[in-house]
Amino acid sequence: MGASPLDALYGRVGQYYAEKIHVHGPTPRGVDWPCGMTQKLRFVQLLKISGSNRNFRLNDVGCGYGALLAFLRERYGRARIHYHGIDICSQMIDAAQSLWREDKGASFSVGCDSPSRADYSVASGIFNVKLNESDELWTQFIKVTIGRMFADSEIGAAVNFLATLPPAANPRHELYRSSPEFWANYCERELGAKVEVLSNYGIQEFTLLARH
Repeated sequence: MGASPLDALYGRVGQYYAEKIHVHGPTPRGVDWPCGMTQKLRFVQLLKISGSNRNFRLNDVGCGYGALLAFLRERYGRARIHYHGIDICSQMIDAAQSLWREDKGASFSVGCDSPSRADYSVASGIFNVKLNESDELWTQFIKVTIGRMFADSEIGAAVNFLATLPPAANPRHELYRSSPEFWANYCERELGAKVEVLSNYGIQEFTLLARH
């Protein structure tokens, strides 16, 4: 029996990011981010899911080489947050495990969902680069991923999306963009989540915070 459409998609996306980290190494460009500054800005928004809590378990879906872990350790120290990173690209996990082998509060696994529940799950940028996938299949990928993240989280999950551009703009076809209303309504209707939308933080995107 052949691979399902989603399994085949995971393979293509994994190969895309394997090539990126091979060329650029464990850097923002190695996970297809333009720069580290905007990467950190996104992390700030995603971590608002935890509020003032600084003692929690976190699943990072599409973790890459562990850039969010570096941000957490720099900002909150090592003792308060247990971090688990998941990525469909084995080369990313190899890089992350090498970089963070001395961190006793961190673990990593290859896959598309977490092997264990956490207080929160986050995903940064994993829905942006659609490549040549159909809108229908990409939407299915997003729904399945958000559903798994929410189910694997005791308190809530946070994801970000590129926002739609003005009509006069000429968007790149390989990038996925959406309105906040579409995915906020989906999370409320299908997952029963209480949703908060964050926007206007300096880049053309938005972050959804979905809480149980």
